[in-house]
Amino acid sequence: MKLEEYLEKLTQDGLQQRYSTITPEIQARCKHELSVICSMGFAGYFLIVADFIRAAREMNVMVGPGRGSAAGSIVSYAIGITNVDPLKYDLLFERFLNPDRVSLPDIDVDFSDYGRGKVIEYVRKKYGEDSVSQIITFGTLSSRAVLKDVARVLGIPLSVIEPITKQIPTQLGKVMPLAEAFETIPELKEFKNQDDEKIQLLVKVSQVLEGLNRNASMHAAGIVIAPDSLSNFVPMYKTSSTELMTQFTMKDLEDAGLLKMDFLGLRTLTVLENALEQIKKNHGIEIDLDKIPENDKKTFELFSKGQTIAVFQFESPGMQDWLRKLKPTSISDLVAMNALYRPGPMENIGDFIRRKHGQQKIEYLHPKLESILKETYGVIVYQEQVMLLSQKLANFSKGDADVLRKAMGKKDRATLDKMKSKFISQAMENNHPEDKLEKIWKDWEAFASYAFNKSHATCYALLAFQTGYLKSHYPAEFMAAVLTHNMSNIEDINFFLTECRRMGIKMLGPDVNESDYKFSVNQHGAIRFALSALKGVGEAAVEELVNERNTNGFFTNIFNLSKRLNLRSFNKKAFESIAKGGGFDCFP
Repeated sequence: MKLEEYLEKLTQDGLQQRYSTITPEIQARCKHELSVICSMGFAGYFLIVADFIRAAREMNVMVGPGRGSAAGSIVSYAIGITNVDPLKYDLLFERFLNPDRVSLPDIDVDFSDYGRGKVIEYVRKKYGEDSVSQIITFGTLSSRAVLKDVARVLGIPLSVIEPITKQIPTQLGKVMPLAEAFETIPELKEFKNQDDEKIQLLVKVSQVLEGLNRNASMHAAGIVIAPDSLSNFVPMYKTSSTELMTQFTMKDLEDAGLLKMDFLGLRTLTVLENALEQIKKNHGIEIDLDKIPENDKKTFELFSKGQTIAVFQFESPGMQDWLRKLKPTSISDLVAMNALYRPGPMENIGDFIRRKHGQQKIEYLHPKLESILKETYGVIVYQEQVMLLSQKLANFSKGDADVLRKAMGKKDRATLDKMKSKFISQAMENNHPEDKLEKIWKDWEAFASYAFNKSHATCYALLAFQTGYLKSHYPAEFMAAVLTHNMSNIEDINFFLTECRRMGIKMLGPDVNESDYKFSVNQHGAIRFALSALKGVGEAAVEELVNERNTNGFFTNIFNLSKRLNLRSFNKKAFESIAKGGGFDCFP
């Protein structure tokens, strides 16, 4: 059976499982997507991704509901790559893949960070150790780093250079380039214009070296899969302290025609895994997070009150304030907030909230905009909205609509000028007035460079809803899981303990007869402090204590514990830490 035929079979089987009724709309969407995927030669790619996601679930590794634009594909949904129904949430396939795209689509997948390694190991065994590898990445010399490095070589004291580098700001996570910093920041301009020869040489050399590769490291998520031994395709790299990886970066691998993908570890999924385990243990129920009711009143009350500490993507103080004003009542509201709460779109949050609550009139520049902007109260929030509007107003093809979206996002002036002319002329042929079209285009240009991917926002809003659901319905188990996955940082522990107290959850100190390696919830609904969170106590010491307790029962006193544990292997420092932490208070 050909790859294309097998993908179609899996898709049709999946549709039967996903939908109670296969409507003509579903079949038409599916047929269109399969024709695009197969004509572009991507069938094998989809099958590989579906395979390792299936394997992950069979190994009980939690997989996210989806990530990125892949959630806009009904094929991805049918074969289990995502758990987000693109028809239900009105997501576009063309945002993910269209005939104008010549590179492989990106299907990035979130796994629980503890389970990610298992999935990579599965892929290695399935496709061959020599055919699967991590990918190299290079750290580059930023403006701050290059000034410090060159200054060190020239013998300029750190005390001289550090006050200067601290003046260089970051913009959207990136350090301002030297050329811009020297022109716009008075302190740097003054520093650059000094007569000192060493300073002049520092400035000159730093501007030449800025942006060059500084060091090699392993990409945090990238994996490459080849049809044969990777060394037959690309040079490999290894040192005594690193794993084998490609010498080509992710972009170079794609240009070389190799299959690369991101296996991302997401802590939130590990927290959910741990919380679900404790819920099953304490309440005897198994929760399928993909089947929880999306109109759950208790969960939306949590969001409306801004009680979203530890809730994925919604935990910042600023977001909490907006949620209290918004009072979300649907997943759609959460999707919009996830997209709006970032630089650029943030200035529209106030309008969005006022329009939702009827405090501001909802207006559309053109009647045809209403059907597409209705769900966001007339505010352009998503890239997909611009794509749909261009099709509706100016008969753009789906491919042209995506080209427009990309050009706006990258501020590609040459492409935008061509697209504008096409948009205005074609829309005028549909009897739309030129002045309104000019205004619509101007609004798009101002906002589209910041507009967000709705498919990605939907995936992460659903994951946020799942964490909110567990926090509102099973608060002790959820917060115990959160504490467990932050126990390496005492400040984080104190922060989340404060939240536990606010929620009315009782906190109990460590106890050698009840505490485990992780934070846990006892039969009375109280969180018991984790033994491994005590300073100086390692995993091996706790494992030995817990295994002995589970095998031979509770410890009756400190002498009984001393006798039953092999103190030569049970680290003396760990023993003292447990005692100081109150772990022996349980003894009579």
